[in-house]
Amino acid sequence: MKDLFGQAILDYQTNNSPEDLYTETSISELDVMPINYLFRDYDEMPLLEQKALDLTKGKTLDVGCGAGSHSLYLQGKEVEVSAIDISPKAIEACRLRGLKNVNVQNFLELDETEKFDTILFLMNGTGIFQNLVLINVFLDKIKQLLTENGQVLIDGTDIIYMFDEDEDGGKWIPSNGNYYGELDFTVHYKGEQEETIQWLYLDFDTLKNACNYHQLKCVKVKTEEDSYLAKITLA
Repeated sequence: MKDLFGQAILDYQTNNSPEDLYTETSISELDVMPINYLFRDYDEMPLLEQKALDLTKGKTLDVGCGAGSHSLYLQGKEVEVSAIDISPKAIEACRLRGLKNVNVQNFLELDETEKFDTILFLMNGTGIFQNLVLINVFLDKIKQLLTENGQVLIDGTDIIYMFDEDEDGGKWIPSNGNYYGELDFTVHYKGEQEETIQWLYLDFDTLKNACNYHQLKCVKVKTEEDSYLAKITLA
């Protein structure tokens, strides 16, 4: 991994000739992601993210924290928050921004003896699952890390709207055998291309069914167009 995403965050934080990121997926063309969007304040965040932060309580884990904007807000509210990301450069930027408890860490490798009251997966938080198979691995890990009355707050987007409709109102989805939300995702920055990764856009019903299978309760907290915020708790 070249860590281009983290490099863009660090460049912006240190004013090192930052440029915008560009992203593309297996079903969409190159699209700009303004780098300053990752440094947004609470008032600039989507309503789903604001709602998630409003519901956050207790000892909190922010997974895939990126530039650390969610954790910085919570830290300012005196929430006991730990932030993790697999990007060393993003974590460096978070520390420069004043985030106190932030580490380079893979969620699946966390010590299961540490428990959290709230676990956040935000900015299409389902993306980290990568594909339908790995959802099971992540949900098992979530069960290990939640306190008895803990919660996961996760946002996702149903991308069925991106596929063409036929005359009967059905959707034309490529018959490659994969779930339609399993996409290849590529980041571009300053003329370089990152290694392509899998990224999952998950509809709520599929998330809920997976949670049910793992004896987890999943409820929809809020919707915004094709996106949703869900709360997952121990059943």
